Amino acid sequence: MTSTYDLLDARLAAAFGRLGPGADPVLRASERADYQANGAMALAKALGRPPREVAAEVVAGLDLADVATLEVAGPGFINVTLTTGYLSRALGTLLGDARLGVEPAAPAHRVVIDYSSANVAKEMHVGHLRSTVIGDALARMYRFAGHEVIARNHVGDWGTPFGMLIEHLVDLGEAGAITTLGIGDLNAFYRGAREKFEVDEAFKERSRLRVVALQGGDPETLRLWRVLVDQSVRYFGEVYAKLDVTLSPEDVVGESYYNPMLEGVVADLAAAGLLVESDGAQCVFPRGFANRDGEPLPLIVRKSDEGFGYAATDLAAVRDRVGALHADELLYVVGTPQSQHFAMVFEAAREAGWLPEGVRCEHVNFGHVLGPDRKMFKSRAGATVRLVDLVDEAIARAVASLEERRGEMSGEERLHLATQIARAAIKYADLSTDRTHDYAFDLDRMVAFEGDTGPYLQYAHARVRSIFRRLEAPVEWGDVAFALASPAERHLATGLLALPEAFSSALVTLQPHRLCTYLFDLAQRFTAFYDACPVLSAAEPTRTERLALCELTARTLRLGLSVLGIEAPERM
Repeated sequence: MTSTYDLLDARLAAAFGRLGPGADPVLRASERADYQANGAMALAKALGRPPREVAAEVVAGLDLADVATLEVAGPGFINVTLTTGYLSRALGTLLGDARLGVEPAAPAHRVVIDYSSANVAKEMHVGHLRSTVIGDALARMYRFAGHEVIARNHVGDWGTPFGMLIEHLVDLGEAGAITTLGIGDLNAFYRGAREKFEVDEAFKERSRLRVVALQGGDPETLRLWRVLVDQSVRYFGEVYAKLDVTLSPEDVVGESYYNPMLEGVVADLAAAGLLVESDGAQCVFPRGFANRDGEPLPLIVRKSDEGFGYAATDLAAVRDRVGALHADELLYVVGTPQSQHFAMVFEAAREAGWLPEGVRCEHVNFGHVLGPDRKMFKSRAGATVRLVDLVDEAIARAVASLEERRGEMSGEERLHLATQIARAAIKYADLSTDRTHDYAFDLDRMVAFEGDTGPYLQYAHARVRSIFRRLEAPVEWGDVAFALASPAERHLATGLLALPEAFSSALVTLQPHRLCTYLFDLAQRFTAFYDACPVLSAAEPTRTERLALCELTARTLRLGLSVLGIEAPERM
């Protein structure tokens, strides 16, 4: 099914193109009509003609009688109002379409999405929330669109800190260390190692020697390192399961994976004439980057102590993902403070020939999570907040809210539903914000059933589904005619048809908040419809028509939430 927007845009583009090849209709949703084409002004300027005259000629050359009526307004806007006949046909098609008008991508791409990226033997905290939630939503959206997604959880599992961590494991004994890590007390484990390292010279020397053994491939050291990694990854999996995030242990490809590639990265950069020595370090100076004094800015590949910088690992990852995985798109879901680093890495990769022009490579940046006071989010004691504690607190709030609303639920049912609500609250608060902006983590607001929240959308879906539980038998959807006699019915209908363009806009721009905005608007349209239009008490055929609008609303909310990683319960 071709989306309404694509159908209109294609026909308008053809009409505009007859007056000016390649002219853009600039089609937008509008409050004055269903859509508005605003391209006549730019085309008129290029042609040296009055905009209304150009708009009128475009309209005269269009055949949209089967879809919409057209009107030239203002200085040259073209208002587009969909006909009832078109709306009825399109809604009927949606009833038989599981994808609700969203066509699979053609051609399908192979997309590598780098997200979450925790550190071994360190707790996942609020700083990992946005990368995890945004990255997982994008992965789900790309999969639904028909692309092949390769998730990469680029964990920190290599480097000098592992000398002290392995020695601390030896001191505790494997069983003791596994117990500490197994209960998710990664902070205590890391803190214990760090405290000993700072005060115990013998421990510090053992740690230094252990790093040498690790980097030299000593089998016993590698085995102990593997214990640390495996226990940490297992715990990360528990956190992901609580949040309903699709990352699995197989998606963990940490710094250690790229370590054997780093010598080759340096050698190839040198052979390409891109490596320059600066203060003892081996650097690349990507084009277009300078410091405040206008001097070229270095990207350190190998440090003066012969160790490798983060840039070397990131360059190895780009080369591997393009060369070995044959990716068409590379997405890095990492906070805004790393913008310059990634821009320099991508430019260096291009200059080295590892990032062809046809491969999309993008830093999907995002802002900070703030507390309700709009300051950096910390615990009451001033510490960084553990991610698992955030989820548990959200679940507890949701349980308390359900106890007030639905006392007849069993404890198990209440906990299951509360977990769904908590996930929705956390994810939607993040995803409904323009990802480049900061947002305040305020659980009181986030778990509310009113306002622009995840639980509100879940409740809207459950409210629609409750209508069908009052029916004596399931509805068999045959050929439904949509008269759309009420303005509220028509307003809901046009909203239902807009899912494909909302999804496409969110995916192309890597901005999930655009889909969230659409879903919230749809829920509000349904509320207005339900308040104005009786459903079950209406006479036929109006009753069936309105039930079909309810059915499509529920399906759309459920599908839209699912591609964001949010469940839509049948009852609340």
